Amino acid sequence: MADEHGDERPVGEEKPETVYGSAEEFLHDQLLPCYLRDVDGKKAIWCANWYLHPEAISRITALWRAWEALRLEADTGMSIWWIQHADPTMYVLLSTDGPFFNCAGSHRAPKPMHYELAPAGWFPDERLDTSR
Repeated sequence: MADEHGDERPVGEEKPETVYGSAEEFLHDQLLPCYLRDVDGKKAIWCANWYLHPEAISRITALWRAWEALRLEADTGMSIWWIQHADPTMYVLLSTDGPFFNCAGSHRAPKPMHYELAPAGWFPDERLDTSR
């Protein structure tokens, strides 16, 4: 049975302690020191104010969570993390059309894409589905 965070561990089995306490700590202490790239604003863009970009927060948090889980896989965990998580995520983050596209040189606040709500009933709230 899943706990309040969706963790489905057998009863009595404790969740392993994380190495890093937050996505920010992971970014500063693990990822950025070993992921060295020439971020020139032409081929790659990074924003020092990454935490002001919701997409970056989500992607970096996902990278951190994946790293914490895969570090426990002794044989291929880190290889899987690099190939399936870090490389594609960092490619998107540093891309000239990624979340920092407007920040070459200095931070510029991202503007969300325009959207309209779908008509009522198109996307029912699955949390209210009592048939499960």
